[in-house]
Amino acid sequence: MSPFEALQLPNGQVIANRIAKAAMEENMADTDQAPSRELKQLYTAWADGLPGLLLTGNVMIDRRAMTGPGGVVLEDEQHLDRFREWADVARNKDVHFWVQLSHPGRQTPANLRQQALAPSAVALDLGGFSRMFAKPKAMTEADIEEVIQRFAISARLVEKAGFTGVQIHGAHGYLLSQFLSPLSNQRTDRWGGPLENRARLLLEVVQAVRDSVSPAFCVAVKLNSADFQCGGFDETDARAVVEMLNTLPIDLLELSGGSYEAPAMQGEARDGRTLAREAYFLEFASEIAAIATMPVMVTGGIRRLPVVQQVLDSGIAMAGIATALTLEPQLIQHWRQGRDPNPQLKPTSWKRKPLAALATLAVVRDQMRRLSRERLPNPKAAPWLALACDQWFLARRTRQYRASVKL
Repeated sequence: MSPFEALQLPNGQVIANRIAKAAMEENMADTDQAPSRELKQLYTAWADGLPGLLLTGNVMIDRRAMTGPGGVVLEDEQHLDRFREWADVARNKDVHFWVQLSHPGRQTPANLRQQALAPSAVALDLGGFSRMFAKPKAMTEADIEEVIQRFAISARLVEKAGFTGVQIHGAHGYLLSQFLSPLSNQRTDRWGGPLENRARLLLEVVQAVRDSVSPAFCVAVKLNSADFQCGGFDETDARAVVEMLNTLPIDLLELSGGSYEAPAMQGEARDGRTLAREAYFLEFASEIAAIATMPVMVTGGIRRLPVVQQVLDSGIAMAGIATALTLEPQLIQHWRQGRDPNPQLKPTSWKRKPLAALATLAVVRDQMRRLSRERLPNPKAAPWLALACDQWFLARRTRQYRASVKL
């Protein structure tokens, strides 16, 4: 099939083409943790490139549980007008615009001074960087039920704001992914132990979200193909979870992989496996597409049209593109015109892998900030300079965040 062929989803909605702008964490909220003018401009640039689907970065369901100080939060109607303005950037362009709903769990920065919640009191293992994250507390039944309701409430608000769907983030080591992994979930109650128990929270969140929105509103899930850690959530687990998700009304399943401890979404594995330079998770995704009852999307390193075609030819419904669109927001339009540029960043090959991962993320954020100011990207940005600037920016936003919530 052609990358520019429409995709009909299980709920009847139609996505105009098979290419999605995948989620990246922008950290561009205003001081109310609502969408800023810069964030809207960034998504205007991406919407002008006419992907079939725009996916936001993390939108938090609880301002007490943040992945970063500049994160967007949607937990009530207080700033819903700003979310409506954000949704409007895609309204007249035949582009679906979905909000990624997330809870960080133990991947909560320590300097935000929040109480991190997790399935079990198991801290992140990042060597000397572990202290950057808050020590987690094992969640109570009440905490778990509150999280389920918060996902549902946020989804209902997303629909009210005029977006066309939500994606429930169950990957990359965030809370729902933590429940799935036997490394981070050491519970002995109905939320831990065998996989059916570890998957219970994800399934209940999906059902609660589906029940809170209209049938025409799209509900998607992002799932790890694996954690890429020995003894963690693996590909066999992922297949079993997909079979469980098959019983629920889901419109799209995105497959990715990794976590803060093993950032496979950046092309690095911690269990010794070597990942391909493009379409990191393609082989497994094609296997999942054969058993999934919903369309499957794969994300991870894709930046060229022939690779998009390879993804689709393998039986996968959509290809998600992230970093490449920060370097060339009009990439999809170039493809339509018969050009095939290859936008990419130079790898950050520092010996300290967590620091290299932070530097890579900082360079990507630098590109997003440039686009948000209507400036051209700079793929040759120095990782050390981008990291220093990013850390300064995050420190300033952290002070603002702590003042706003009186921490």
